[in-house]
Formats: sequence, C-alpha cells, structure tokens
Amino acid sequence: MNWLDEVKWDAQGLVPVIAQEQSTGDVLMFAWMNREALEKTAELKRAVYYSRSRAKLWFKGEESGHVQTVHEIRVDCDADVVLLKVTQLGHDPGIACHTGRHSCFFSVLKNGTWQTVEPVLKDPASIYT
Repeated sequence: MNWLDEVKWDAQGLVPVIAQEQSTGDVLMFAWMNREALEKTAELKRAVYYSRSRAKLWFKGEESGHVQTVHEIRVDCDADVVLLKVTQLGHDPGIACHTGRHSCFFSVLKNGTWQTVEPVLKDPASIYT
C-alpha cells in the first residue's frame, strides 16, 4: 500500500496540516494539503500546501520568500491530520503568517477579548508586492 493511501482525506480530497517550528516547537500555521501537495512536500522537503481559495498548489514562500524547509512529516493516530516539523526561512526570526508575524496564532483570549500578543516583524505591504 502506498503511504499516501493511508492518509484519511476528507470529502474534498484534503487533509488539515499543522506547521511546527522544529527548533522552538512553536506552532506556526494551519493549512490544507491535497494528495499532490503532500507528495511534493515529501519529495522536495519543502512545504507545499493546497490553496482552497485559489484552487491550486501553494508553494509556501512562492511570493513572500518565506519558505518552509521540512525536516519531518508526521500523521496523527487517526491519520487525518498531518504535522510538519519545519524551519521557517526568509527572515530572522522566521515569518510564517501573511500578516508579517512569526506565527498565525498571535491572538490570545484574555478577559473575554482577543488580544494580539505577537509583533509584526515585517510590513505585509513590503512582503507581497
């Protein structure tokens, strides 16, 4: 059996993916992959996601330069979520979020409101031209 056949794809042929920074353990982002994206990620050792809004493969960093080198690919116990252990390239510290932040998880619930707790490292207008 092909390893890709062991992944439990949803009705749209997608699987949720979490990108975690290998060096710090920080959760950087959540995205989706289709079969081709996961296969290319394993082959290239570079994160390739599936953009639902654009309905095409999305090579992380193709516009921003913020590429993710993949060190390890894991699947959870139900084989329905993928975890990538990555190094975020293109800026120090790495920028994974389109808002110019290190992580997409920059808001924390405090006293009944979402509060931003991570700084913008680079203005998104200068990243995406």
